[in-house]
Amino acid sequence: MSVAFRRESDDEHMEPKFELPLPPGPNLVTERGLALIQAKVDELEAAPTEGLSEEERTRLRRELRYWRTRQATAQLMPQPADDEVAFGSRVKFKLNGQKRQIDIVGDDEAEPTAGRLAFSAPLARAMMGAYDGERVDFGGKAGAIEVLSTGPIPA
Repeated sequence: MSVAFRRESDDEHMEPKFELPLPPGPNLVTERGLALIQAKVDELEAAPTEGLSEEERTRLRRELRYWRTRQATAQLMPQPADDEVAFGSRVKFKLNGQKRQIDIVGDDEAEPTAGRLAFSAPLARAMMGAYDGERVDFGGKAGAIEVLSTGPIPA
């Protein structure tokens, strides 16, 4: 029989399992973000593996490697100034006539539906470095965002 028609094992033909992708750029975190990463590592380390299939154990180990990497690369950022939009700021602003508020946080802490936006998000990037009362460009529109107030995220 030709080698082309032989199958060594089913494992050869399985879809490869890749590591969980890390967000590009630095791993900036707030104190809350660092605590969330620690809690996730603790949760995964304490997870029972008895009775899990090999695939579930592999998934658990892969997820734990991700969170340990995020923990090892975390850069705790200092509290931002009261009047300039920066990482760790709570920003009240007006966009398209609507008042909104966001907290600018790290990638792993981001939760847009709760008003926590990653510092790498376009909206957050547009406002970084702006001061209270300043207008900034966004979405190709000059002065689209008016920064109403900014300050550190309350603990």
